[in-house]
Amino acid sequence: MAQSEVLGQTVQELVLNSETLPKNYIYEEGGAGFRDALLPSESEEFPVVDLHHLTSPSTAHQELHKLHYALNSWGCFQAINHGLTSSFLDKVREISKQFFDLPKEEKQKYAREPNGIEGYGNDTIFSENQRLDWTDRLYLKVQPEDQRKFKFWPQKPNDIRSTILEYTESLRQLNEVILKAMAKSLNLEEDCFLKECGERPAMFLRLNYYPPCPMADHVLGLKPHADGSTITFVLQDKEVEGLQVLKDNQWFKVPIISNALVINVGDQIEIMSNGIFRSPIHRAVINAEKERLTVAMFFTPDSEKEIKPVDKLVNESRPTLYRPVQNYPEIYFQYYQQGKRAIEASKI
Repeated sequence: MAQSEVLGQTVQELVLNSETLPKNYIYEEGGAGFRDALLPSESEEFPVVDLHHLTSPSTAHQELHKLHYALNSWGCFQAINHGLTSSFLDKVREISKQFFDLPKEEKQKYAREPNGIEGYGNDTIFSENQRLDWTDRLYLKVQPEDQRKFKFWPQKPNDIRSTILEYTESLRQLNEVILKAMAKSLNLEEDCFLKECGERPAMFLRLNYYPPCPMADHVLGLKPHADGSTITFVLQDKEVEGLQVLKDNQWFKVPIISNALVINVGDQIEIMSNGIFRSPIHRAVINAEKERLTVAMFFTPDSEKEIKPVDKLVNESRPTLYRPVQNYPEIYFQYYQQGKRAIEASKI
């Protein structure tokens, strides 16, 4: 029988009640190591892709080239002109902040259950020695519709549910645009990746709250990891930086671009593309004085669908690099909490 998990305190509670931080949060080697991430240089800027140009016949070719470069070298990019208004993105940020500002008793109504993933709180604790992330989150499965567990969906603030539903539909449409463009950039049929995701792909929403920490140099909001998704969309905080990406064994800060969405590929696209697009390792650092809020949306294939490299991307010069996998997120979370990469188990 599986051991029942003991739920830990939320980070918001730790900030209020704790003189010293529990050791599971602390990285002894931290210090300057968390602060010395580079800003991308002028010669190696963080990629920006204009989605309007990507879908306009006269500019698509050049923008597809930029997309291919971004996903091959960085694994991520900032998407601008994506069609979501700045006022709507502000609304998404606002409902997230309002939720985390609610009294503890109200938030606890939507608490994650032991050994579960969905709901409010912190991530699953698999072992006593597990390194913990300095973050509280609300994690919801938002697609397919018939798999929504509304007992975890807050009713306050009043418009949080309607805003989540609108955001979900907007990103569902945007995900199709991106997946088609990615396929085109590899000279594949544009529906190739969409078909690989199966009949009932899933979407998971994660509202992240990173409180300030007096020992900001020795904690991480998210430990270094790559995502188990096909694609992840991140709406950054408007003012407080924290997202960093590992490239060529060096950490780079992801700059804040007003109204942009940060898009990165996850392990499952790395597998489908046979390693041409890379799932980037990234982390979140903490600010000593300011809270930081972000909103992430993860897309994953139908759990019944076997994921493997696309046939057309396998040849003599580039043999199959990954074994087929199924229901990848299931194994992903356990690897993540151990600070390991699930994709390593799939590599040939």
